[in-house]
Formats: sequence, structure tokens, C-alpha cells
Amino acid sequence: MNDELRALVDEIGRQSYDAHVGRHGLPDPFDADLWRVLETSGLTRLTGEQGADPAEAAVVLGELARWAAAVPVAETDVLATWLAAQAGLDVPADGPMTVAIAEVDAGAGRIDGVAHDVPWPAVGPVVLAARSADATHVAVLPPAPADGTANLGGEPRGDVAFDLAADDVVRLPVAVADELARRGAWARCVQIVGAFDAAVALTVSHVGERKQFGRALDAFQAVQHSLATLVGDVERSRAATTLATYAAVDHGFGSAQADYAVTAAKVAVGRAVGPVTTIAHQLHGAIGVTIEHQLWLATMRARSWADEFGTTGWHATRLGRMALAADDPWDLVVGR
Repeated sequence: MNDELRALVDEIGRQSYDAHVGRHGLPDPFDADLWRVLETSGLTRLTGEQGADPAEAAVVLGELARWAAAVPVAETDVLATWLAAQAGLDVPADGPMTVAIAEVDAGAGRIDGVAHDVPWPAVGPVVLAARSADATHVAVLPPAPADGTANLGGEPRGDVAFDLAADDVVRLPVAVADELARRGAWARCVQIVGAFDAAVALTVSHVGERKQFGRALDAFQAVQHSLATLVGDVERSRAATTLATYAAVDHGFGSAQADYAVTAAKVAVGRAVGPVTTIAHQLHGAIGVTIEHQLWLATMRARSWADEFGTTGWHATRLGRMALAADDPWDLVVGR
């Protein structure tokens, strides 16, 4: 089933990319046409309405990332819809949504503050997760005004201010905020690997076609070594992300197993972003740095996603603390 799903999303993503060649910008506008196709195909709320598992969601997120799709499917399906359901809040049955995460002091009977760098803040309802010392406060906010801010890859980002009475939010355990962040970190790992796949395919094609001194670039030993390093980093990232995906499939995102596996994946994938993007751009030369080129869309999104839902350094520190707290660190390393 996943092969058929992958083929479907790949075709949809390819058609959308071909239709928007040369039209990407900073920020990249929401692709309403692509969203309609995905929604009609039942792919925008796959885990909620369709009952799909994380492995199927990963196929959709990875393929869309490969084609630099300008739609918030991860934010809508994996995050906002799930969070609203946990709180029992009504949200629209269709259309895009997003999430805003903030730290708050829940004193004085009000929940107020600012959620920074909210993805796609203007496309639809914003489901707020405001975390205090002892609870996760959830509410549905209207779309935020677009302010033109974007991440390195052109995806819209913005700040969302909120000031709510305590009676206007649903109070849930702190563990809900923990799982939301874990879901977000997992989704970004999947998306980064999808962007890596685009970078590898583009780079292999380029060095096979580009000639220098009468030979294709991929005939030179130095280029072959760089390609081997590139592919090795991508496959290590894929292995770690696949482990995280199936930890979530088997045990749920709220489990200790998923917590460990997603943390490890965020470290592995984050550490690969620098080498993968550097090698891909070096082998492309100057053409890979223009916004019109698909490589730029892939690598700049990967660089931005690596810092979202916890930086690589933050997750590495957390992974180290897990090892120190374990009765036997080796059991942690091998996943017992």
C-alpha cells in the first residue's frame, strides 16, 4: 500500500512543482491548487480522518518535501488536528490549519503571551498549545495576519500573540505539550529526509550530465568520494528516521520508545544537514544557489527544519541525559 501511496503523492508533487517552476519566492505563497488536489485525495488529514499510521503519514510528508510543496500538511494532519482532538475542540472539517507553541505563566487567571515562528500562520485556524509549569493550555485562534516573514526555504513564519481568559482554554496535562513537540520533531525529520532525496537525485543527475575536460564529472574520483559521503549521510538519516517512525507505529508518539527514537533521529538528521547541503551545492556549482533551482528549495528547507521543534544541539543534550539516567546506557543505545 505504501508503494502505491508514494507513487500517488510523487505524481501530485511533481505536477505541482512543474506548474510552479520559477514562481517560488520569499515567502513562498500557499499553494491552494495543490491543497485542493491533496484534500480531494484524502491526504491532508490522513492520520485523523483516514486512520492512517505514522508510516503512511511519513510517505506523504516525505514525498511532498521532496517536491518543495508549499502546503502545511504536517502542521494540519500530524499536529493541529491531533491537538484539537485531544482538547475536544471543534475545528473546520477541511482546509489547512497550523499550531502555535508557547511557554506561559498561567497566573492571574489569564493565558497570554506570544508564540514565535509559527509555521503558516495566516492560512487557517491556529491551534494554540501554551505550556505552563503544570499544564498545557489549548485553544483555537483565528488566522494571524501575514507579515511577510519566512524561513530560509521560503515557508511563511510569523509571531502569534494571544490573551485569553483561563475559562477560554482547555487545560490538559504537560505530557500533551511534550508529545506535540515530539510529533513536530518527527515530522521535520521525515521532511528533511525527503528534501535530502531531492538533493541526491539532482546531484547525481547533474554530475552525470555535466562534462569537464572531456569527461562527465562523476568519472572523477574526488566527485565519486563526495557522492559516497553524501549518500552515506542521507541513508544514516533515513535509518534513524525510520526507527522513529516505527517506534511511533508500534508504541505511539506518547511512549518512551518514541521519545528516545525521535530524539536520536533529530540528532542524526540535524548533523547530516550541513554535510549533505554543502556537498550538493559544491557539486552543482553556482547554479544550485538560485531560488529558481530545485536544489535551493530542498536544502534551504532542510536547514530551516533542522532548527524547528528543538535544535540538533538541544536534542543531543537531551539524548545524553537519557543515557546518564538509564540503569544501563547500553540498553538505551540498543533500544531495549
